[in-house]
Amino acid sequence: MRRIGLTLAALAALAVGTAAASAQDKFPSKPVKMLVPYAPGGATDIVARIVGEQMRRILGQSFVVENKPGAFGIIAIEEMVRARSDGYTLQVGNISTNAITPVIVPEKMKINYERDVAAVTNLIDVPAFLVVTTTNFAIKDVRELIDYAKNPGKLRYGTVGVGSYPHYDFAYFAKRAGDLDAVAIHNKAGASGVINDMVTGDTQAAFLNVASTAAQIRAGKIKPIAIVNHRRLPDYPDVPTMQELGFAGVGTIAWNAMFAPASTPRAVLDTLHKAATEALAAPAAKEALTKQNFNIVPSKSVDEAKTWLTGEIAAWKKITAEVKIEAAE
Repeated sequence: MRRIGLTLAALAALAVGTAAASAQDKFPSKPVKMLVPYAPGGATDIVARIVGEQMRRILGQSFVVENKPGAFGIIAIEEMVRARSDGYTLQVGNISTNAITPVIVPEKMKINYERDVAAVTNLIDVPAFLVVTTTNFAIKDVRELIDYAKNPGKLRYGTVGVGSYPHYDFAYFAKRAGDLDAVAIHNKAGASGVINDMVTGDTQAAFLNVASTAAQIRAGKIKPIAIVNHRRLPDYPDVPTMQELGFAGVGTIAWNAMFAPASTPRAVLDTLHKAATEALAAPAAKEALTKQNFNIVPSKSVDEAKTWLTGEIAAWKKITAEVKIEAAE
């Protein structure tokens, strides 16, 4: 009887242990950290918080945003990679931090980005306009802009800083349009600073996202002459895409995406991908994101996300090989 009692006790202990292990294996069983490489309030931070709140509702655990700005996004990326590969430390980044940084300043990173970082899913992307000022500038379309810029040093274009993707966008456009000699005017105040320069006529052209330009387009202060997007926008049916104009691949459709350490178990990545996709489809998230003129573009799978990120890195290697710009912090 004593042996039977011991056996039953052992089986009971085994069952309890198995149940505990099963509970521990369920992901997520505790809050998830999402590192954002910018200060609170910017587009990437807003997207992370909108998606994180819906993932909390779906998975039953908090998704806590931690802001880690600086160093081209490297601080946030490296902290994620150094964390345990268990899905509890993620990063939400954008095209600048997670496609351009690894290409233009790889020597500043203590990791091998392409080996150590996995894309969970793309989240949103943002259409942009090629715009021109209407202040003492009568250009009506891209062909007229190119003709004007054939006079060396005559065209002034705006960027949000040396080495920023709007800087690369226009420099690449100038290259593809016949090695145009245009002058970059940098404004570190961001898109609002560039727009102000265009309203005054100090800057004549720029690539700027649709959301930031809408008010001044309505006011007639700036004019969109091309769109960087997958297709024409319903609100601007007469504005052709860059690919329609013969400049496919010119201009950046900026994006935000979710990343994890590359060695994260596939089952965890799949869980995160499924939850993020459902989060983007939630009515509250759709309303908040579309209000910002964001396209909601989740990857169909983790495998597709990997292929997409590889393509983004390859595209920026091509651009930066053709257009030499020394990046600045």
